[in-house]
Amino acid sequence: MKKIILLLLLIVFTITAKAQESNIKYAEKVKTLDSTLETLYAVISGEKGEERDWNLLKYLFLEDAKLIPSGKNKEGLYVAQYMSPSDYINTSGSWLIENGFFEKEIFRTVNTFGNVTQVFSTYESFHSETDTEPFMRGINSIQLLNDGKRWWIVNIYWTQESPENPIPIEYLPKN
Repeated sequence: MKKIILLLLLIVFTITAKAQESNIKYAEKVKTLDSTLETLYAVISGEKGEERDWNLLKYLFLEDAKLIPSGKNKEGLYVAQYMSPSDYINTSGSWLIENGFFEKEIFRTVNTFGNVTQVFSTYESFHSETDTEPFMRGINSIQLLNDGKRWWIVNIYWTQESPENPIPIEYLPKN
């Protein structure tokens, strides 16, 4: 019985130590709104065959946060799909690595009230960092919480640009 208790304590200690190590390792990445958003884009981006830091991706999100892509279904109606960060990794992670994927923010609007922030972040997607033309564009609607110590992503809700749904000029860079 003592061995079981000692083993359980060792497991709890190891898990706690790893969580604290992640907190120290990633703390700077969620210190500001800018660093949090830069980290979000950076962590999913990489050349073909390049592994991503999925622990860092999960670290960005508040517990029970959702990633919500939207688009047209077979009937032509817009629908939303709800995923946890782990669901996103399981459904999209291998595709990102196998194909190469860089998502770059090109414009942002920010609205804040108290500890709640809503960001409309216009993005362009590329297969390689050397690509000059994006294969896709869209807008991420990112809701964040600042708990007084760090920024947390609460949800990301997005849709892609299409011929019938172009990005409005007010969400594009001013040239």
